Amino acid sequence: MKKIVFFLFTFFTFYNSNAQEVKTLTYFQNDTLKLDLDLYLPKVKAGEKIPLIVFAFGGGFSGGERTSEKDFGKFMAQNGYAVASISYSLYMKGKDFGCKGTLTEKIKAIQIGVSDTWQATGFLIENANKYNLDTSKIFISGISAGAEIGFHASFWDYKLMNLYKSNLPENFKYKGFIGGSGAIQDINLITKEKAIPMLLAHGNNDDTVPYAAGSHRSCPTNASGWLILFGSYAVYNQMNDLHKDIELITFCGGGHEFSGYLFHDGKQYVLDFVNDVLKGKKFQSHLILPSNKKGPAKYSFCD
Repeated sequence: MKKIVFFLFTFFTFYNSNAQEVKTLTYFQNDTLKLDLDLYLPKVKAGEKIPLIVFAFGGGFSGGERTSEKDFGKFMAQNGYAVASISYSLYMKGKDFGCKGTLTEKIKAIQIGVSDTWQATGFLIENANKYNLDTSKIFISGISAGAEIGFHASFWDYKLMNLYKSNLPENFKYKGFIGGSGAIQDINLITKEKAIPMLLAHGNNDDTVPYAAGSHRSCPTNASGWLILFGSYAVYNQMNDLHKDIELITFCGGGHEFSGYLFHDGKQYVLDFVNDVLKGKKFQSHLILPSNKKGPAKYSFCD
């Protein structure tokens, strides 16, 4: 009987220590637009400040839901991190985000999504005391289009590119970036001064978002929607050249279907990454994983 009581005590103690709650909050609203976020919060001691991960879903700026990665939010909350899974404007809904689309529209979609994300980040900073958030430890993350948002939110000029009211502190900088199959428009935006630790995952045969430098959706140069992007491998090389902290997971032969890996099967990689960043560890690593897809190797490390 004593063993059963002890077991139940241990079970409920463990359960309570990992208890969490999810709050749905409106972070932006005007006459035509209302944007919400789901804030996954861990159980913490009174006065304890929580690191935060802002997450943007994927879907080509035309679809997707902030509720798509509930398991990721719950997993990180169980391990002491808050996650804010945000909604953002789906500007390309009903429009062509591919090769027959319009270049300026594609860039505008990214800019709107980034501006929404900056507004969400500012809202969370403004309400940090209410939810015990540590504003010095805010990471940004995303899948595919969400990872493109994360890249540009981290490295675009805030004063130049922000479309809404300025609500971020002067010289604000994310603590780190976690991206699944994302890319950035200009690799030169990543400088020694602006670089932040990164964890990236990408399939080297991705024909939607380029793994290295290439055109979005593999569009030909004469396409109206032709847009050059620099993917995870290009960013990895840039960060290595700058001697900055970077971890890249490459799926050899893999395509865009691996965009969600870090937030599904690879959640432990994310947890280890944020823990290492907050401990001040230095790292530069490239983990090469095989996939079941066959195709041209393209890179010697995939032979």
